[in-house]
Amino acid sequence: MTEAASPAPTSDFVRDEIRADIEAGTYGGRVQTRFPPEPNGYLHIGHAKAICVDFGIARDFHGSCNLRLDDTNPDVEDVEFVDSIQEDIAWLGFEPASVLFASDYFEQLYAWAEWMVEQGKAYVDEQDGETISAQRGGYGKPGVESPFRDRPAEESLAEFRRMRAGEYPDGSRVLRARIDMQNENMQLRDPVMYRIRRSHHHRTGDTWCIYPTYDWAHGQSDAIEGVTHSLCTLEFRSNRPLYDWYLAQLPLETTAPKQREFARLELTHTVTSKRRLKSLVEDGVVDGWDDPRMPTISGLRRRGYPPTAIREFCSYIGLTKTNSRHDIELLGSFVRTHLNRTSQRRMAVLRPLEVVIDNWPTNEDGTPTVDHFDVVNNPENPENGMRSVPFTGRLFIERDDFAEVPPPKFFRLSPGREVRLRGAYLVTCTGVDKDEAGEVTRVHVTMDPESRGGAAPDGRKVKSTMHWVSADHAIDAQVALYERLFTAPVPGERTGDPMDDLNADSRELLSAKVEPALADTAPGEVVQFERLGYFAHDPRTPMLFHRTVGLRDEWANIQKRAKKG
Repeated sequence: MTEAASPAPTSDFVRDEIRADIEAGTYGGRVQTRFPPEPNGYLHIGHAKAICVDFGIARDFHGSCNLRLDDTNPDVEDVEFVDSIQEDIAWLGFEPASVLFASDYFEQLYAWAEWMVEQGKAYVDEQDGETISAQRGGYGKPGVESPFRDRPAEESLAEFRRMRAGEYPDGSRVLRARIDMQNENMQLRDPVMYRIRRSHHHRTGDTWCIYPTYDWAHGQSDAIEGVTHSLCTLEFRSNRPLYDWYLAQLPLETTAPKQREFARLELTHTVTSKRRLKSLVEDGVVDGWDDPRMPTISGLRRRGYPPTAIREFCSYIGLTKTNSRHDIELLGSFVRTHLNRTSQRRMAVLRPLEVVIDNWPTNEDGTPTVDHFDVVNNPENPENGMRSVPFTGRLFIERDDFAEVPPPKFFRLSPGREVRLRGAYLVTCTGVDKDEAGEVTRVHVTMDPESRGGAAPDGRKVKSTMHWVSADHAIDAQVALYERLFTAPVPGERTGDPMDDLNADSRELLSAKVEPALADTAPGEVVQFERLGYFAHDPRTPMLFHRTVGLRDEWANIQKRAKKG
């Protein structure tokens, strides 16, 4: 059912209720869950939590979890989304017991709907959608019963069959449950069960011209599959009485499933509305559903977020009954901790500035000599071994690591100052070359030949250590740096429209110089660029690296500030 490892089962209100059901023998000791996304977009970080909950609870109680695609709205669904959902679940480390579709049950759902009509529990309403919506009233405002509410069952049944036969135009009729138009819960005010919709379905083609609503299809699909616990996020709490009502009306031969709700996952600086995410894609704000700035699972994967870190994050925040918004830095902290253990170290220069060592030795033919330094691949995992990094008399350093007129407390390279080139030599700046605009184009230094390995032979102190790349061996790479896609912690809180908080400068693309070993980085692999952060090799574009997270633990800083406050 699932391959992902996890800590021992924790105690929360959902698991406690399941334990009680097992002890009472409610479902004969069985535990079966399901993950039921609609294939109308790519899954996002909020879905990652739901996946971990649905599959994780089934695993903890030695049960099973199905993937069931809620494909009841063919206008917005696509095979592309079906495929991406399955890929995301597998990448997160879970394997469904079965891959099912609500459309697998269209015939049974229709038969049950006919049974509801025959029992006087449903009727065909010929009013338009706007009228039906207005008649439902509102909180504190009474509902108005449809003039078709009391039509004879045989008449509604004949009309419902004509709806299925395609005799009526779209929107001209609906099938509604006959419950209570004065109920305080708006979901129970004669909800719609079927609509006429002539749309091509990705699985059933043009077989159907009427489609069930989510509320009619969901609970009944759970019952058909034998689901014991139907786990949803809190926005479906008001739907639970309807979920239970539908199941109570049907001639089920087994114990009806239970719906239980938990808080959804929301992050700062993040929008998870599928409608909003779809507009970002369609309006060209991002490059697609898997753009590394997107909160989609495929976007996080492309950016280099490890599935283990996402699972651990979801486990850490746990299950609660109250919605809250978590700092995105907390997720970044889990990602950073994991990558620190697993990623290889490499040197890269994102904004190159050329450095020439004027006293670098040459060979007899006048060519510069080449030195090599053995560097540890990952100090956290010495078993990863070492690599050889070439060093010559011409290097690239970060432009920010040099200042011709240094500000106070600037300890990196500047005229007359000595610095350490990481693992190589101590060098002192002796001069610069400039272009016609007065910009520094090249820095000249002299090295201390006795300082090989970066240590001064006389023990003198050097305050700064800088990374570098040999210019004669450097490889060109593209590096994408990312800021928050939305500038506000709660996008849209100020104006009501999250798009007002879009960050126009959320991505910066740089032409970098990197050490030769990066040419062997596998697609999708994440490495640490020393002093710069963690970067993921794009899975499709060679030598394009996305910054996953920086080296600084922003979450730890937030916690420190909170304690001081």
